Amino acid sequence: MQDSEFAHNFHTHTYRCKHAKGDVDDYCRSAVERGMETLGFSDHSAMPDDRWLQVRMAYEGLENYIDAIERAKSEYPSLRILQGMECEWVPKFKSWYADELLGERGFEYLVGAAHFFLDDENQCQGTYGGTNSAPALSQFARYTIDMMDSGLFDFIAHPDLFGNCYAQWDQAAASCAKDICQAAADLGVALEINALGIRKQTYKKADNPYPMYPWLPFWETAAECGATVIINSDAHRPEDLQARTSQAFSLMKQCGLSHIDVHEIGATHSP
Repeated sequence: MQDSEFAHNFHTHTYRCKHAKGDVDDYCRSAVERGMETLGFSDHSAMPDDRWLQVRMAYEGLENYIDAIERAKSEYPSLRILQGMECEWVPKFKSWYADELLGERGFEYLVGAAHFFLDDENQCQGTYGGTNSAPALSQFARYTIDMMDSGLFDFIAHPDLFGNCYAQWDQAAASCAKDICQAAADLGVALEINALGIRKQTYKKADNPYPMYPWLPFWETAAECGATVIINSDAHRPEDLQARTSQAFSLMKQCGLSHIDVHEIGATHSP
């Protein structure tokens, strides 16, 4: 397939996360121009205690985000638009995700993401720079599995993100991947092959020793475990809604993986 044939994206950011460009209307207009069918918005979730504000909206910004998506649903009737969030897993906020986001505020789906993880002392560590040892990979896997086991998330974004700072596919990396992929298969949670990671590889510096993501042996492991996948752009600019998605589909086929039914996203939590 070609990038231009990619029709369903469930990983879309707006300016509210402070490292993306464009608002809901800009992405919807771009999606319609490209002939896309589904656009799910999944900006980095606000948190009740406003943690990590440097890379996400404040809690008080939730209403503005929701209003923008609701307006777009009326203004772009030819496009299936979904209201979602990309969430870090903070166990003490489990009821907030369920009762407020999926309940009161009517979010149609949540994406689980491990930009951070909890170590053995229950302290928060950053995945970028933090998954640089065998113990850290074990903790990252445990955290990701706990996230999936919560039952809150439709899919897990870039589960191979640890490839950004772990250079070797050794026993620790293989065990991390096996644990995540087997749990995903057992729990029926899809894993995302992320096209932003492919785009990042095009400007990777020559002296960068890390494989980054998507990391091929991770996805070979996913196939061995029987996990299913979803492919998303992870767009941070309207012009990137389809960029490099064809390469993500090629990787999926190379590994013998199966894509989930895109119509399942948003169906479980819809009112």
